[in-house]
Amino acid sequence: MDADTIFQLSGPVAIAGWLSLFASPWFPSFADRFASIIVPALLSVAYVGLMLAFWSGAEGGFDTLDNVALLFQTRELLLAGWLHYLAFDLFVGAWIVRTARAEGISFWLTLPCLPLTFLFGPAGYLAFVSLRTVLPGRRLFEPA
Repeated sequence: MDADTIFQLSGPVAIAGWLSLFASPWFPSFADRFASIIVPALLSVAYVGLMLAFWSGAEGGFDTLDNVALLFQTRELLLAGWLHYLAFDLFVGAWIVRTARAEGISFWLTLPCLPLTFLFGPAGYLAFVSLRTVLPGRRLFEPA
């Protein structure tokens, strides 16, 4: 499968995972499995395949910003980076939903954190950690 096809398929696959999180109050066990295991695993399979196929021939690396830019000039490795974002942001979104449910935090309070996580990864995580911190009886460094 070529890079363009993988890219075109990855978006709808990730969106399906996010939609399951938005429906999680009604289908919690499905959303938990689908958004935290199945979809990230599918995206990860594509990621690993791209890394195995294209890593050794690529220039660049992770030691300087210029080398990272050089590394991502390889379209397939740029796509692998995109898949990395999709998989990990969804995984964090699923963690947010599970943690909120386990801690009795209203889904509706958690809901704004999900689009933030989808679009801006760490900003959504920070919003949820902040939410947990300001709610009564919660501490910033309390484990999930």
